[in-house]
Amino acid sequence: MTFMLRIVLIIVSMATTALIMRRIRQSKLQIEDSIFWIGFSFILILFSIFPQIPAILARMAGTYTTANFIFLSVIFLLIVKMFHMSIKMSQLETRVKELVQEMALEENRRTAERSNKAEAGLNAESETGKDEDLIEK
Repeated sequence: MTFMLRIVLIIVSMATTALIMRRIRQSKLQIEDSIFWIGFSFILILFSIFPQIPAILARMAGTYTTANFIFLSVIFLLIVKMFHMSIKMSQLETRVKELVQEMALEENRRTAERSNKAEAGLNAESETGKDEDLIEK
């Protein structure tokens, strides 16, 4: 691994960690999601400081260069994260659909109750009006 790649990895990892910490403080990122990104940054820093680790892993994986192994592993981790987020998003969409359906049913019930009360009020008024007509005659 070249010295320049090591420097880039350290800078990107530190910037990612700083950004994650800022988002956590602003309450714009959940801690469960931030654990992945902090771990991801930690692994990149570890690879940068100890280049022997990715070199050994690159030989085990059969890649030609350490840089290719690092790029390959980063792409793989991001694809796994994207798959996990797709599952989470599908679950949230299902939950939103269920909540919207429940809200629509509740609104329908309220509308039906209001119309029943309005009909009951009109029926009571018309009954009272008939009684008054009878009394006048």
